[in-house]
Amino acid sequence: MKPLMQLIEAALFAANRPITVEELQTLEPEASLADVRTAIDELREHYDFDGHAVEVVELAGGYQVLTRRAFAEAIERAQIAVRTPKLTPAAMETLAVIAYRQPVGRAEIEEIRGVSAGGVLRSLQERGLIEVVGRSEAMGRPLLYGTTPLLLELLGLRDLGELPRTEEFSVALHPHKPEQADSAEAAASVPAES
Repeated sequence: MKPLMQLIEAALFAANRPITVEELQTLEPEASLADVRTAIDELREHYDFDGHAVEVVELAGGYQVLTRRAFAEAIERAQIAVRTPKLTPAAMETLAVIAYRQPVGRAEIEEIRGVSAGGVLRSLQERGLIEVVGRSEAMGRPLLYGTTPLLLELLGLRDLGELPRTEEFSVALHPHKPEQADSAEAAASVPAES
């Protein structure tokens, strides 16, 4: 294994968050960004070829060594990994609005959800999932919210572009009609013969 690859492996193993290519470059000042990316790719191939239980994953703008999904259930069952507390439905709804509409203000979030969002916004900020990204030009210059890299990390995404497209939700959100209802509606719309 090459020395740069070893340095990168050690850094990714020691880190509790995704590490950017630029941060990894500081391990070896003489290495270029291309050298670091090549070493990361070689490390990935090494883990894949030798059948390791961990892999180098690109997420949230950086890289991290994570357990392969195939072993996640056994590790969870043994309660070895630290679990992050689950989000409430209200927090998930608010997070979804922010992820898809960012930067977005509290008034727009409340309009979409139909309820007050102050407590949920505070909770999401405390967890580091959202942050204030600016101020609106509207009267009173309200705060605008956006998601943080921690959200991408928790969702296992490289960037927000990997979120499902909103068009995909329209199919999932339409209620399913039973076949009998479809047949009855069709029969009712056919004119009777005289």
